[in-house]
Formats: sequence, C-alpha cells, structure tokens
Amino acid sequence: MRKVVVVTGASSGVGLALCKRLLEEDDELHLCLACRNVGKAEAVRAALLAAHPAAEVSVVQVDVSNLQSVIRAAGELKQRFQRLDYVYLNAGIMPNPQLNIKALFSGLFSRKVIHMFSTAEGLLTQEDKVTADGFQEVFETNVFGHFILVQELEALLCHSDSPSRLIWTSSRNARKSNFHLEDIQHSRGQEPYSSSKYAIDLLSVALNRNFNPRGLYSSVVCPGTMVTRMTCGILPPCVWTVLLPIIWLLRFFANAFTLTPYNGTEALVWLFHQKPESLNPLTKYLSATTGFGSNYVTTQKMDLDEDTAEKFYQNLLELEKRIRDTIQKTNNQS
Repeated sequence: MRKVVVVTGASSGVGLALCKRLLEEDDELHLCLACRNVGKAEAVRAALLAAHPAAEVSVVQVDVSNLQSVIRAAGELKQRFQRLDYVYLNAGIMPNPQLNIKALFSGLFSRKVIHMFSTAEGLLTQEDKVTADGFQEVFETNVFGHFILVQELEALLCHSDSPSRLIWTSSRNARKSNFHLEDIQHSRGQEPYSSSKYAIDLLSVALNRNFNPRGLYSSVVCPGTMVTRMTCGILPPCVWTVLLPIIWLLRFFANAFTLTPYNGTEALVWLFHQKPESLNPLTKYLSATTGFGSNYVTTQKMDLDEDTAEKFYQNLLELEKRIRDTIQKTNNQS
C-alpha cells in the first residue's frame, strides 16, 4: 500500500522543494498537495507527475488562516484516505517583515554577528493583522489552523499498528522571550513570527505527550536561513545582491545558512526515514550546510519545559471548544 504524505504550503519555497525531494526518495508515494491556491498546486502536480509518472499526486484546497477552509479540507481528506502516514505542517507567513536597522548595525560590530544572521534574533519585526475568524493572522496561519487540521484528522493519524508522523516547520528564530501564555497570539508584541514558531515547538512536545501512546509522533524542524519569497521582501534586491557574497562567506563559520529551499529540506527528508520511536521529543532537527555546500542534519535541544507545553495545549483545546460552541449556536439559529 502506498504511503500517504500531506504537505501544506506545497506550491512554493520549502514545501515545493520537499515534494520534489520526497518523490526522489520514493516515487511510489501518494503525495497530497494542501495549498491555498489551487491553480498553482495543479501546475506543481503536473510537473511532479511528469518527472515521476509512477507516483500519485493529488491536490486539496486549504487556507490555514481560515478555519472553515481547514475543516472543509479535513473532510475531503477523510473521504479520500483511510490513514495518513506523514503530515508536513509547513505553510506559514511572516507578514510585512521590517528590518531593525539599529539592531543590525549594533550587531555587526559585536561578537554576536554570526548568531544574529543565523537566527535573525532581534532583527525582524512584523505588522500582524486580524483574520476574518478574529485571530491574529500569524498565530492562526502558522499554529492554530494547523492545530485544528490535526484535530480534525485524528482518526486518520492515530493507529496502533504503525505510527503516523507530524513534522512541523519551525525555526531557529523561535524565542522563549517572544512567547507568553497570557498572550498566545502575540497580539501585544512585534515579533509574531518568532512567537508562533516557539508555539509550534510547545505544541509538538504536548502532542507527543498526549498522542504517542496512540501511535502519533510529532517532530519540529528548522530549514535554516534561505532566500525565498518570504525573505526576499525584507530587503531591496540590490541589498540582497551585496549581502549574498557575505552570507556565502559566513557559511564557513555557521552552518545555518542553507540559502536554498532544496538545502533547507535536508532535515525534513531525513526525518522521513527515521523511526519516530527513536527520536527525542524535546529535540529540534536543523538543516545545515557546510561552507563548501554539503548538506547535513544537526540537532538542538528546545528551550522549553513540558508543563508550559501542556498548558499551551490546554489553552488551544479551550479555544477550539469555544469555536465549536459558537459554530453550533450559529447552526442552531439558522
């Protein structure tokens, strides 16, 4: 039986590179592209099938910043499949990233310059907004929409005979200092991307604690520092032209500069081949690239505690319950 792999955000960037690499590893997969833009997804599907005619590739439309879209997509997946083997929770946004010029120049003349460029710590702020569902957009897109998707697909993911996998695209930029249980949506801060990635780390740990006995395992990955559609908007093209040679040199001192989505998928592909029971739930798996361009995987212990992870998970469950109660009342009134 073919393994079924779902990838959110599969039409560009890391998601697209991941799909190509997974089919290079196993062209008998059933790969499901879970994308917001169906037209782009269908074009990707055609290209993947042309390169790997033995594969099965399908498309499901989902916008993880819209809960009705998430629930509808989950319903389609439950109609199509009896189980899911891998779900790569990769879709994400960093809206209107702004460079903190003061932090950049102060960091350039400090001993933390390589760390600063590797993690973007303190460099980027974003202008978040509120979605039609009433949530902060970064929180709903990067975290809560995916959480609801997992909840909806529980029956396809929890099997005692063989484990299923959740693999989240997190970041080295996931900072404990940018996340607060009192403000899980980061509505009062200026670094919602970092906060959302830390929330993903917490959620992954809590999911392992609650679902490992039922055969569902979760892991988090950082693809490294890349030039993608998400990052290109941070600086004008002329500045990127100047910086790229410097970044190439920095790769000899720091392994986080993967630079391309293909390189960035190294840890995601590596996890595809691992037995989940052998993995540490408190470890983040990092794509890395040497100065000479060789890819490999390294690890990092996550800066969190399991009690906070469980509290965050319970907060998400309470938020989900309120949403479902609201939907039920609306349906009853109509």
